[in-house]
Amino acid sequence: MIKFLDLQAMNARYNDSFQEKFKQFLDKGHYVLGEETREFENNFANFCGAKHAVGVSSGLDALILIFKAYIQLGNLRRGDEVIVPANTYIASILSLFHAGLKPVFIEPNPDSYNLDVSEIKKHITANTKAILVVHLYGQLVDMDAVNNLAHEYNLLVIEDAAQAHGARNKQGVRAGNLGDAAAFSFYPSKNLGALGDAGAVTTNNNELATVISELRNYGSDEKYVNKRLGFNNRLDTLQAIFLNIKLPDLDADNDVRRKIAKRYIKEIKNSKIKLPYYDGSNNHVFHVFVVQVENRNIFEQFLSDNGLETLIHYPIPAHKQKALKDFNNMHLPITEAIHKSVISIPISPIMTKIEVNQVISLLNSY
Repeated sequence: MIKFLDLQAMNARYNDSFQEKFKQFLDKGHYVLGEETREFENNFANFCGAKHAVGVSSGLDALILIFKAYIQLGNLRRGDEVIVPANTYIASILSLFHAGLKPVFIEPNPDSYNLDVSEIKKHITANTKAILVVHLYGQLVDMDAVNNLAHEYNLLVIEDAAQAHGARNKQGVRAGNLGDAAAFSFYPSKNLGALGDAGAVTTNNNELATVISELRNYGSDEKYVNKRLGFNNRLDTLQAIFLNIKLPDLDADNDVRRKIAKRYIKEIKNSKIKLPYYDGSNNHVFHVFVVQVENRNIFEQFLSDNGLETLIHYPIPAHKQKALKDFNNMHLPITEAIHKSVISIPISPIMTKIEVNQVISLLNSY
């Protein structure tokens, strides 16, 4: 069986370092917002090329805190409209509801699966105040086009970079430094994954970073002095330790993912399988490798019967979820067609050449 993602094997590379640092962590006895958290924040900000990184408890919390902070700063107000791709994980949408904002769903480009910039302008109203872009599956949105449009209409640009750690545009600028603020998830399966839930916000806005730092810690930057109605959304020191250990290998791991993706795109030749769009640059870090097929259940069963594990990202579009019942009557044909036909095949930095060969052979034989 070729696993979809062997997290145990991926993290086994770091066992000795994990255990050494964990012992130091136990001996030190500083468990919350320790110096290792600040070290990771500095390291990750430098990696992204941003002035600030604020460690938080998850990617969803990172998004919520960005929007809550902008509301406290007066850049947003409850009820404002935020443009968001319809084809995204529900966390992107949930963050807007939890902040009291109104999502405006935009259909994706059917080839890249990312936000169709040409559609944004059609949905801008007097109530539109921000664009939430999602670098879905690890591929950057056309941020030059998004930022130009945002500048024209005086809109904030927020990156949901939960799947795009390390992705770079043609100028070498990374995800996390392509908008006004960005949210990252370090869920264990991400390209940079913790050993539990974790996340971060990156930004070049000093005031925004300060407010988010306070909001994540009960609205406080000084013990027992609470400036704001805050939350408990801190990045655990232990998770920061694990992330600090893994961060130096992120670019190399992403390079391996891209090499595998290039082989898939070049060598999978089956008219029944639609391969993802990729221009061969560093703008994609292939968090997942997504293909489209008709009769997905049959395809999925064929692969399973032949020892290949797959995953579906995502089986139900956000606007059809029970949690978003007010949007269930929306008809978004491109989004709905994608969600009915996509399936993700294995890709990871620890896949062997033999495993990659087997995946290619199996898909060609379908």
